[in-house]
Amino acid sequence: MKLWQKTTNSKQEVEQFTVGKDPEFDLLLAPYDVLGSMAHAAMLETIGLLTGEENKVLQQGLKEIYEEIKQGKFGIELGVEDVHSQVELLLTKRFGDVGKKLHSGRSRNDQVLVDLKLFYRDAIREIFDEVDSLANLLLQLAEAHKEDLMPGYTHTQLAMPSSFGLWFASFAEGLSEDLGLLQVAFELSNKNPLGSAAGYGSSFPLDRTMTTRLLGFAELHHNVINAQNSRGKTERTIGFALAGMAGTLNKLSSDVILFCNQHFGFVSFPDELTTGSSIMPHKKNPDVFELIRAKTNQIQSLPGTVGFLLTNLTSGYHRDMQLLKEAVFPALDSMRSCLQMSHFMLKSIQVRKNILEDPFYMHLFSVEVVNELVLKGVPFRDAYKQVGEDIEAKRFVPNQEKISHSHEGSIGNLSLNEIRSKLEVAKAKFDFRTINQALDRLLNSSQ
Repeated sequence: MKLWQKTTNSKQEVEQFTVGKDPEFDLLLAPYDVLGSMAHAAMLETIGLLTGEENKVLQQGLKEIYEEIKQGKFGIELGVEDVHSQVELLLTKRFGDVGKKLHSGRSRNDQVLVDLKLFYRDAIREIFDEVDSLANLLLQLAEAHKEDLMPGYTHTQLAMPSSFGLWFASFAEGLSEDLGLLQVAFELSNKNPLGSAAGYGSSFPLDRTMTTRLLGFAELHHNVINAQNSRGKTERTIGFALAGMAGTLNKLSSDVILFCNQHFGFVSFPDELTTGSSIMPHKKNPDVFELIRAKTNQIQSLPGTVGFLLTNLTSGYHRDMQLLKEAVFPALDSMRSCLQMSHFMLKSIQVRKNILEDPFYMHLFSVEVVNELVLKGVPFRDAYKQVGEDIEAKRFVPNQEKISHSHEGSIGNLSLNEIRSKLEVAKAKFDFRTINQALDRLLNSSQ
């Protein structure tokens, strides 16, 4: 059912095809649709399109619907087109014609844009919290295991000594850098498109600055066409942010899977965090990290998916954009769960001690020996040749207990405080406090 329907109806086949999976995602947008409507109604009163009493009725009615949504009592009735129509229908049924006045000065185009911006803003906050928790856990693990040496690899071949502290800290710093891309996505999500209507504004004297303030947006999309064009651009930016973060987790999970292998045996997990085999009783499979690896690969495809959906679209709204939700919403949820499970698993990681004391790893120390010779005055090229010849002649017997690295970011100087500072600087760019205060005022106003 279309509240805006004229005298002719679309054929059922057209209706079903164009609606698609939207009702499923609309339920996720429901609380944000109500918040946007509350801000819009308050603004309509200030420009004379609603009386004070009408706004009061709408505000109370919208708050009731908001609570119903939070309690899981809200649904989109059979035949109702979308969440916007459902909210307006409820208001009209409960309070009469005043419910029909709410849509003045807006289109479903800017209405859904506001819903999406508010939804993305919240989703980014949830991911931010999970990144913060995981990065801090990784820094704790780095500190706890800074003395525990392990092999380092290039080309998956033994390379040089590393440490679990160095390994854990690498992902902590990586996540702090991933927050940079997420912050750009947050900034785009934190701009107000309300009042752009269908992309060409309105003849009503809308106060867009007011709705920006009421919804806690940092600023508005000033140009109404640009506001509409931000749909797709926001999703593409979110896609790149999630893909970068997914790449970090993908490498972490791939390392863990390899290090759990019996040929390596560097790390392990309690039995209850692994899975077994229906035929091989000895198996302890790292299924959680295999699924994180797979899910993060899916997420890394998101920029491509979004990009193809947006290819060759002219300015303004197109129905193509409806499908963005089908790509972005699950990716946001998947990213959040991958971060949560990474934290859950790593809390219980068990690190093997004294790995490099095994003669098998002696060649890892070749560079250490070369550098020792250089410090004694031997030219680097000559030292390199000498050590290489000793290895080939099986005369190479290094001290596998001596490691002397001191520069920033090395085994002997993990720069954990600097990485913590880097993380805090990245976190400070997300102004969730202002948003919280604005929405609290909106929901708790006396109107």
